[in-house]
This record gives sequence, structure tokens and C-alpha cells, in this order.
Amino acid sequence: MAIHPTSLVEDGAKLGDGVEIGPFCHIGPKVTLGDGVVLKSHAVVNGHTTIGPRTTIYPFASIGYEPQDLKYRGEDTILSVGEDCVIREGVTMNPGTAAGRAATVIGDRCFFLANSHVGHDSRIGNDCVFSNNVMIAGHVTIDDWVICGGGSAIVQYARVGAHAFVSGMTGIGADLIPFGLAFGSRGFLMGLNLVGLKRRNFGRDAIHDLRRAYRALFAAEGTLKERVEDVAEEFSENAEVMMIVDFIRSGGDRALCMPELERVAL
Repeated sequence: MAIHPTSLVEDGAKLGDGVEIGPFCHIGPKVTLGDGVVLKSHAVVNGHTTIGPRTTIYPFASIGYEPQDLKYRGEDTILSVGEDCVIREGVTMNPGTAAGRAATVIGDRCFFLANSHVGHDSRIGNDCVFSNNVMIAGHVTIDDWVICGGGSAIVQYARVGAHAFVSGMTGIGADLIPFGLAFGSRGFLMGLNLVGLKRRNFGRDAIHDLRRAYRALFAAEGTLKERVEDVAEEFSENAEVMMIVDFIRSGGDRALCMPELERVAL
């Protein structure tokens, strides 16, 4: 363990083996830092916060301070960050609220670029990337392998499915399906995240079936509920397509990011 003499580690904080704390950092009394956690310098970790092993936090990050919620009254809520994450300069992450989930939870191997924000009561999966200045509001759920481009924003309570891509400067005001590609100031569905599918070694047949299912789900004929049932019947043995079907079904009456009509065939 290496702690720079200019840093303050309050009594009660729990530090794992091999923790490195650079100059001018502050660690609060209810913080737990896992083995091999590194704070470069000028970083603050406070509140009832757990940082997983081998996560690195860069200067001026503010992790675990009170949620930005006018209803918050000092409840002892939680922030949990997973293993092998990278939290770059100026990132802010808030714990949960008693009126919400009482916890903000971030998975493993996530990469948060400078000045990105994770709001209270959010759930972030594994292997996600938040580019610079990404803004995640409270109560948001983001599944595994999601990438958010620079300056994008996601509204409260929205859900983003696994392997989705949110383009830079895009505002997500509704749920984004797994494998979806969102674009535009109000986040319309532009198609499938084909680049991400190929990078993660999804096979040609899997991508072909996803494209067929996408066209059927967002065709002009019938209601969305009818189209979902048709796709579920045709692709019942296809795990990737059923991820989309289950995502839509689990949202109930929640709004979805929808395609512009001329882009449905993408």
C-alpha cells in the first residue's frame, strides 16, 4: 500500500492490498477500496462507496458524494463500482436514494472518459464505454457492452439494451433496444449496431437474422405488439433476437426509440 502524505484517508475506510493513493486525495470513512485500486491524484471518494479491485481513478473525479436530487435527505445509500474500471478526469458518480433503488451499481471493466456523469439509482452493466461528457440521469438502466458517444444524454428511467450504440450528441428520451444504434438530438433508431456486432464476433447468420427481425419489428404494418409476437414466433430459437423481444416485452407500455420511416430497412 502506498499513500501520499498529502492525502487524507479517514478512520473507518477499508483499503485492500496494493492500493495506491496519489497526492491530494480524500477517502471518506465509509469507503472500501479493493485490492490494487489506484487513485492518481486530486480524486475524492466519499459516502458508502465500494470500488472494485484494480479500478483506476484519475484527477478531479468526484465519486460517491450526495445525489443530485432535491428529495435526498441524507439517507445512507450506496454506490458500488466493479472491477477493472477506468474513471477518467472529472467524472462524477452519485449513490442511490431512498425513494429509488437506494444504490447505484456499476459493473466490471467499464471505461468512463473525462467529465462523464452517472446519476443516482442507475444500473450500468459490464464492459460499457462512456465517452467524454456523457450524461446519465437518475434511475437509468444500461446493459452490458453499451457505448455512449461524446456529449450524449439519457433521460431518467430510460433503459438501454445490451450491445447498443448511442451516437455522439444524441439525446435518449425512451428505451433503446439491444443491438440498436441511436442518432439525433432526440435519439431516433437508425438501425443495428453492426460495427459492434462484428467486433464482438457475432456470426454472419446471427447478424442476418437480427437484420430480418429488425425489419419485421419496425415495419409499417400492424401494431408493435402484433409485430413483436410475430417475430417471437418466427425467431423463438434465436437468442439474440429474443433479447430484443424480451426487452420490449419487459418494458410494458414504455416508449421505445423508433426509426424514421425511411430508415427502417437498414
